[in-house]
Amino acid sequence: MSELQIIGLTDSGRMRDQNEDHIAIAAEAGLVVVADGMGGHRAGEVASRLAVETVVRHIVMALTEATGSGSGAIEVAAMRDAIQQANQAIHNQARASPEQEGMGSTIVVALFYGDKLCVGHVGDSRLYRYRDTILEQVTEDHSVVQELVSRGLVTAEEARVSISKNLVTRALGIDPAVEADISEHDVYDDDVYLLCSDGINDVLADGDIELMLTEHGRNLDTTAKALVDTANVRGGPDNISVIMVRVRGGFERNPEELQKLRERLLTNAPVTGT
Repeated sequence: MSELQIIGLTDSGRMRDQNEDHIAIAAEAGLVVVADGMGGHRAGEVASRLAVETVVRHIVMALTEATGSGSGAIEVAAMRDAIQQANQAIHNQARASPEQEGMGSTIVVALFYGDKLCVGHVGDSRLYRYRDTILEQVTEDHSVVQELVSRGLVTAEEARVSISKNLVTRALGIDPAVEADISEHDVYDDDVYLLCSDGINDVLADGDIELMLTEHGRNLDTTAKALVDTANVRGGPDNISVIMVRVRGGFERNPEELQKLRERLLTNAPVTGT
């Protein structure tokens, strides 16, 4: 039987008064999203919520209106367009509200279909794949320290503790258009995918995350809670968000369930969770 097992958690952390992360799980579409907002006066919370809501609604509408499937072209196009729509929505909102000027958000999106996965991201929120006991970072951060790592000027561990680790080179909403990284990947049975904001990977090294998946990965609820709790035990300096997805036999969308989701979204039902 084909299915996706999905769990999502988000937490304000120990040092922040409010949570500017947003997550969404649209299981009927095989779609999950994590966004990390930035900007004062609660503008970061506005930006991340707007990013997630726009992406979910755009992708779900595109999938229900599309004819034909299986090649991935529909999913890739929907992902690319959705992220651009989210960027424009945040940019326009910031221009219309002086108190929100300069707000922005990172985003990482995973869309499953058949034995494939489309990933889109902007900024330093990440997607990892855990396969055959090995953890691998699928996305590459759009950040100052990642550019230094890519040039061989610092190690990954030095980057993780750098004072510049949170300086992103791309974010939604800052400019009228944004360049998103979009990629397709083969999905194998029993893969586990982890989407997270930097409140996880700034505190936990990849080796820590891999160990927790090895110890608890059969139970996604336990693993997700362990990741969030450990980040908080180590200081919880930032908001913390995780979504975990286990693949069982690929994923095929049910048209009737997808249509029901579309109808809920058309009534402005909430699509984010905090």
